[in-house]
This record gives sequence, structure tokens and C-alpha cells, in this order.
Amino acid sequence: MEWQEMNPTSAFTPAPIKPIVSPDVLESVDIRVGTIERVEDVAKSNKLVKLIVNFGDHTRCILAGIKKERADPSEIAGRQALFVVNLAPKTMAGETSEGMMFDIGYADGLLPVMAVPEKPIANGARAG
Repeated sequence: MEWQEMNPTSAFTPAPIKPIVSPDVLESVDIRVGTIERVEDVAKSNKLVKLIVNFGDHTRCILAGIKKERADPSEIAGRQALFVVNLAPKTMAGETSEGMMFDIGYADGLLPVMAVPEKPIANGARAG
């Protein structure tokens, strides 16, 4: 995919808003803050990296398709981000992912950025 990098003066047309959902649907998604402790290469993939993420009371391996989005994916080590933690584990390229990192822009063909807290907060804190 070729990414479009945005600047504040670029023209961008947002996608239509998705259908309305009930609050119960949103409440069922467990979104938490975690600190990315390490970023490891997934040798069998030209897209995936493995993130070792600290959620305060435990760590998880979460696969993220950011190899082509960043010149150096390891630059996000040490940063906090938002993750969905109640997805069923999924095996990709011989590795198991135990969640999903939130990013912004991918679905719109924009160079994705991580969804991050505005200031440091306890690992494992819930969004919502």
C-alpha cells in the first residue's frame, strides 16, 4: 500500500460514519494502555513485528503490521499506546498475537500513527 502522509493543510475527505451501535457493543471491547517494552522482527513476514507490551499485571505479545509504515519500527519501544486486549489469540507467520494495537489513519490510506495517551498513565488503565 502506498501511504499518503498528511499535513494540516492537506485536503482530506473523511469516510462516512458507520451505523449506530448500542453502548453495550462498545462496552464489550476492552481497550487498555500498555507500554511497548520491545519490538522484535517476525522473520517469516515482510509486514509484521512482534511487540512485547507491559499491561501492569502481565505482558503480552501483540503482532502489528508496521514494518512498511516505519523506517525503524523499534523507535516505538518505550512508548505507551492503546491496545484491544480481549480479542481471541490469532496465529500469523508462525507467531501468536494476543491483542491489537490501535492506530489511526490506516483504513483511510493515510500513513498510520499510534493512538496514545496524552501523558503517561498506569499500564493497564482502561479506555472508555
